[in-house]
Amino acid sequence: MESILALFTDHISMIYFIVLSVFVGVEVIGHVPTVLHTPLMSGANAIHGVVIVGAIYVMLNVDANDYVSLSLGSLAVLLGTLNVVGGFVVTDRMLEMFKKK
Repeated sequence: MESILALFTDHISMIYFIVLSVFVGVEVIGHVPTVLHTPLMSGANAIHGVVIVGAIYVMLNVDANDYVSLSLGSLAVLLGTLNVVGGFVVTDRMLEMFKKK
């Protein structure tokens, strides 16, 4: 219990930053008009390619016998890739609506 309390006291500024970021994110997304929601979300999904790069970087620095970390990293790469591809698919479908036939 003391180690958890020490973790919180050592990283209190980071915890404040994360909580504040959550509140700001909810407020920003909550006030986006419905018309702009799909383009913003598809762009945000494409930006999440950082998750893929981070997961690959972590997997490169993990011991080869640490199967838990390797499987979690593989899952992060898979889900990040699905998120990026999904963002591009949504953007492509949205842009198809504006093309003249």
